Amino acid sequence: MVTIADIVTEIAAEMRDVSERGTVASYIPPLAEVSPDKFGIAVVMADGAVHVAGNADEAFSIQSISKVFALTQSLGAVGDQLWLRVGREPSGSAFNSIVQLETEQGIPRNPFINAGAIVLCDVLLGRYEPREAIGQMLRFVRMLAGDDAGSITIDDAVAHAEQDTGFRNMALANYMRAFGNIRAPVERVLGVYFHFCALAMSCRELAMAGRYLMDGGRVDGHSVVTASRARRINALMMSCGHYDNSGDFAFRVGLPGKSGVGGGILSVVPGVASIAVWSPGLNASGNSQLGTLALERLVQRTGWSVFEPRSL
Repeated sequence: MVTIADIVTEIAAEMRDVSERGTVASYIPPLAEVSPDKFGIAVVMADGAVHVAGNADEAFSIQSISKVFALTQSLGAVGDQLWLRVGREPSGSAFNSIVQLETEQGIPRNPFINAGAIVLCDVLLGRYEPREAIGQMLRFVRMLAGDDAGSITIDDAVAHAEQDTGFRNMALANYMRAFGNIRAPVERVLGVYFHFCALAMSCRELAMAGRYLMDGGRVDGHSVVTASRARRINALMMSCGHYDNSGDFAFRVGLPGKSGVGGGILSVVPGVASIAVWSPGLNASGNSQLGTLALERLVQRTGWSVFEPRSL
């Protein structure tokens, strides 16, 4: 009988032989230095079993995957009032597009595009000072992952590079400020946003951190969010988690997922598993080329798609 451990090992071996590995993000210099040969995968099962292969214990910059955790914190801070400032629809545009903000009066389409996540940071600054907001995020993710050793960090070099190159994000924030949808000083909001994007962790840690979305909002028996809120976050990951490539990801993989330009993807099989993959080469939409392929093969071999009721 083929086990999950066997499948994970097989997929990692197959990824080593794939020649089309995508293009590493070059607009943030520290990301450009990461070898496209890297590939890691981690699967955390509902019963606590952990299966890893490849570079699963090497830390990488999770970038926009942090938006999942920022959304969770923001909902905890203001509840459904958040949806007055951020939409819940796919954008159909690039993750850093400014086009829709003009016609939609400064309201981002969803919390997983850059403009939406900048609003999340502004929401959190309604409760904390910037340093406190960054510290709260770091503690929250470490708690989710069970990282008692504090190995999950914020990569200061990446955060500074984000600041140095983040001109489009500055434009987005200032544009939303003009509509009154950013309330704190823009530089403070962006400082928090850039540090959130600079979270560094491994596939193993990321899959552990995603367990609450797999287990109805709970981690180790303790409630992080309500079951209904966990379902809604998963729904947004399914419809919006891969920017203008979200429909194709749902078609190929059929799981809630959130990508980042560091090459990571967090994906969730409700009630079954939390999965993280990492390969820094990106496709044309800014999502991990090998990570998407690996998840597609994982679903094919396990039947874990949410569109396969027999598996759930």
